[in-house]
Amino acid sequence: MTEKHISYLHKQLNISTGQIRQTAKLLGEGATIPFIARYRKEATGSLDEVQLTDIDKGLKKLAELEKRRESILSSIEEQGKLTPELTSRIKTTMDSAELEDLYLPYKQKRKTRASVAREKGLEPLANTIMAQGNEDPYRLANAYLNEEVADAEEALQGARDIMAEWINEDQKARNRMRQLFRREALIHSKVARGKKEEAAKYRDYFEFSEALKKCPSHRILAIRRGEAEGLLRVKIEPDEEEALWQLKKIFVKNHNAAGKQVEEAVTDSYKRLLGPAIETEFRQASKERADQEAIEVFAENLKQLLLAAPLGQKRTLAIDPGFRTGCKVVVLDDNGDLLKNTTIFPHPPQNRSAEALATLEELVRKYEIEALAVGNGTAGRESMQLLRSAPFTGNLEVFQVNESGASIYSASDIAREEFPDHDVTVRGAVSIGRRLMDPLAELVKIDPKSIGVGQYQHDVNQSSLKDSLDRTVESCVNRVGINLNTASKHLLTYVSGLGPGLAANIVQYRSEIGRFKSRSELKKVTRLGDKAFEQAAGFLRIREGKNALDNTAVHPERYRLVQQMAKNLNCTVEDLIRDKKLRDQIRLADYTSAEVGLPTLKDILSELSKPGLDPRGEAQGFEFSEGVYSMEDLREGMVLKGIVTNITNFGAFVDIGVKQDGLVHISQLANRFVKNPVDVVSLNQEVQVRVMEVDISRKRITLSMKDV
Repeated sequence: MTEKHISYLHKQLNISTGQIRQTAKLLGEGATIPFIARYRKEATGSLDEVQLTDIDKGLKKLAELEKRRESILSSIEEQGKLTPELTSRIKTTMDSAELEDLYLPYKQKRKTRASVAREKGLEPLANTIMAQGNEDPYRLANAYLNEEVADAEEALQGARDIMAEWINEDQKARNRMRQLFRREALIHSKVARGKKEEAAKYRDYFEFSEALKKCPSHRILAIRRGEAEGLLRVKIEPDEEEALWQLKKIFVKNHNAAGKQVEEAVTDSYKRLLGPAIETEFRQASKERADQEAIEVFAENLKQLLLAAPLGQKRTLAIDPGFRTGCKVVVLDDNGDLLKNTTIFPHPPQNRSAEALATLEELVRKYEIEALAVGNGTAGRESMQLLRSAPFTGNLEVFQVNESGASIYSASDIAREEFPDHDVTVRGAVSIGRRLMDPLAELVKIDPKSIGVGQYQHDVNQSSLKDSLDRTVESCVNRVGINLNTASKHLLTYVSGLGPGLAANIVQYRSEIGRFKSRSELKKVTRLGDKAFEQAAGFLRIREGKNALDNTAVHPERYRLVQQMAKNLNCTVEDLIRDKKLRDQIRLADYTSAEVGLPTLKDILSELSKPGLDPRGEAQGFEFSEGVYSMEDLREGMVLKGIVTNITNFGAFVDIGVKQDGLVHISQLANRFVKNPVDVVSLNQEVQVRVMEVDISRKRITLSMKDV
């Protein structure tokens, strides 16, 4: 990375060159973004994960640009056409579009109309006409007639083809068109001929037109999906007359016969070459923008879902509800291990509710159950009602659990590996129970795309989506901190510095040697070297270990510093953790050094005050409004309790307990203008909504949060 790159990123990201330089150095040394954000604040000036990710992405894009730059220079040099001036322009540009424009005249092309005309020897004629002197073009053309050029009209057509290609490859013309598209391009869509009935779900786009720069991402993705399915025809373009006028200003220098030939070449170039080329650029750019916005929405939703409050390590009875096939029941111990499974049939058509209640009461008593979890799918509301009517002893709380993605997990290789002797129904019920106990630990086993909290996730760039969601999962896992002695291989995979191989080795070590007694014992794990230990240790917790700091986010590299604090106060580290008065006596300025500054010292004090505390809070129960179980029970004007299940750019989806989520459009989220739904609602938030409209045939429920 050169100083030019650092300066470029500084201007793009508004982050100081020193911070960028230090971040690039740490990333180059193999440090992860969660590690840098948490444990290298002095080096980066306390950049957060978002800023660090922006730098990382920027560095990767610049690396790609440099690779392309070298490829272009090599290609032109091989052709013997690389001049000092062209070399300088190629080496100095930081704009990928400009780089491609510079390369365009030298790019190896398939056979074109212009190349055919050149083979016929018509390039000198094109040069003469382009100069727009007063000679008669037809008289000039007659000098180029031969066996391949039959008449003057054919010669002039060939000359215009060559000029059209020059116009298309002219950098000034391309930039002028980009400016026009950027300012004034419209996106048009219409239904494909004969597809009106088949395209009914896209009827909003049958005769649609909107300024491209104002078209929101969800609309662009919907239109593109309709186009990909062959149901819509889509065009992105500015006013054609304006585009031609601007190009003619550049190329038409005289209003004589030659000028008219150039004018024809301009029109042909725009319609056949330049217009479509710039349209393709803007199609791609608008798609990238729409993808990025959709991916950001998905990532934010996923983050909220992963950081949902856990119930914690409690003995749990979980139910995957159903009607005809019954409700699958599992009993899990406080570590989430399966103890017992059975099936009950309390609902139609069997209606064996008394027998089902007796079975549940026996399981609750025998296994000393502390919590009940019920999936929110088919028969979920009815099962919740059954449990709340049961005379269980003790104060058992019943939780409804969002089971989205549980079926994906139950049929996965991960589930088969965990439960080789049980079928998908048992695995699904286990996933529901574990999701209540620790949503993060369970959801990391599922492909994030299958969790159902995004918009158009199958339409966006899949590589970018995967990168973003993997970063989100990694960020959440490391933010929470992981119990080294209970975490699954899949959860450990996302810990900073580990990955699948080391995660598997840690689990194998646990099974062969036993529980870890200290963080330092990690170094005994096969292939886990000093660098991996440095990156991972601070995010791994050991409950009830010999060293109290092993259950905090204090990194082992700072243990000696904390021990010095305790020594200076004539107490132990355990005393520091227990006694706030002792911690208040610590003067941070006494412990600053070249490596350790106030940001790290403040983090250490914060950790000492809450060792092992889960930042996610505690799970809370929720009950839907009584008397409403299906869409047929809904009436306009009803005010109901609901829970936010998905957030998009255009609004929020809310589960009101009728097996079909309703949409609160962005315009109905509050009694004020809302630019972004996440400013008003969050995933799993409990809300009150008013029913505005119910369309049973289309399975659509329109809700409002205004004046509720």
